[in-house]
Amino acid sequence: MKKLAVILSHPIQYYAPWFRYLTADPAIQLRVFYLWNFGVAESLDRGFGQKIQWDIPLLDGYDHEFVPNVSKQPGTHHIWGLQNPSLMQQVRAYQPDAVLMMNYNYASIYQFLWQWQDCPILFRGDSHRLFTESGLKATLRQIWISQVYRRCDRVLYVGKSNRGYFETHGVGDEKLFFSPHAIENQRFMDNAAQANVEAVAWKQALGIPAQHRVVLFAGKFIEKKRPLDLLQAFVQANLPNTSLLFVGAGQLEADLRSQADGVQNVFFAPFQNQSQMPRTYAVGDIFVLPSYGSGETWGLAVNEAMCLSKPVLVSNHVGCARDLVKAGENGLVFAAGNVDSLQVCLTQMLSDKVNLAEWGRHSQELIQQYSYIQMTQGLKQALVSLGIDYIDAIESTKVRNPIGKS
Repeated sequence: MKKLAVILSHPIQYYAPWFRYLTADPAIQLRVFYLWNFGVAESLDRGFGQKIQWDIPLLDGYDHEFVPNVSKQPGTHHIWGLQNPSLMQQVRAYQPDAVLMMNYNYASIYQFLWQWQDCPILFRGDSHRLFTESGLKATLRQIWISQVYRRCDRVLYVGKSNRGYFETHGVGDEKLFFSPHAIENQRFMDNAAQANVEAVAWKQALGIPAQHRVVLFAGKFIEKKRPLDLLQAFVQANLPNTSLLFVGAGQLEADLRSQADGVQNVFFAPFQNQSQMPRTYAVGDIFVLPSYGSGETWGLAVNEAMCLSKPVLVSNHVGCARDLVKAGENGLVFAAGNVDSLQVCLTQMLSDKVNLAEWGRHSQELIQQYSYIQMTQGLKQALVSLGIDYIDAIESTKVRNPIGKS
């Protein structure tokens, strides 16, 4: 059994189940080093604009420790939000065979990257360059980021657009291994039947007509998510027997409600915690993520919706678009920031020519290939390539970079 240290900014609802999955693997001894305790206790979420505490276990079932954060303004919204002077000491005391990093743009992690020499460093990220930036600042940033990745012995990429990002920053093919983004698929699928029952009652409680199809947006009401684009496209489409449901909270909520005032069949529901997300997706007939810019690095809400057998409509700035959306099979992709393009796709998906149930089945079939199994396989392949011999190394190295460079 080999020791793997994971360094992560804070407990995250999408990663905690993966850490439990890794802990159950007899080949891996895992310890996660957290640099901040956000999400464990009730804390202000800047995106939602309110205090939240996730209602699923974030720390159960795997080995972890917190590294004291001495930042006067702790958080992940600025480089000095994570300052952890004892990080090197605590990781070294664990004596890992490899270190997996999931963030880099923070003071403590920069220090660790530049000083650590005890064992190989792996990096797993999800950034992309779907939103093109130019100018001196962008060029200098690219040079700097390329230097960061030179410090990493192996890099795990989550999808096609993310792979292109790493290649742009000089990461060679020999360092790249596919470790797809995944959520706790089984939890969502196991709860699907009950969620569908609950969704019927919730739809009625929200005042949405029973015969209406529901266009669903679930997430933070913030600029990068572009909920206002969706509202405008819905109004333009003027679809019969169709309602638009916004679920969430955030700084754009007042604008959304103001612009929706007087518009028929637009509904709002407050922030829903993790245990309620299966019901949230179940109430929708299609799920829409209209993000614009580089901020929507993947869009794990799309994974969640697909687990509930939902067709998906996403912008071409959403990181998962090239991987999870098969046009005409389980969804459509529209031009980010283009309300007319979004309106056309909405109209097409909700026409009589589209069998939404069939598209939803394709969604659920596809998302099963984006699970903790495939996520872990990529990690093991990278470790084996470094000479770290896991007990199932022979099987795990048979498939390399299955999604290729495209």
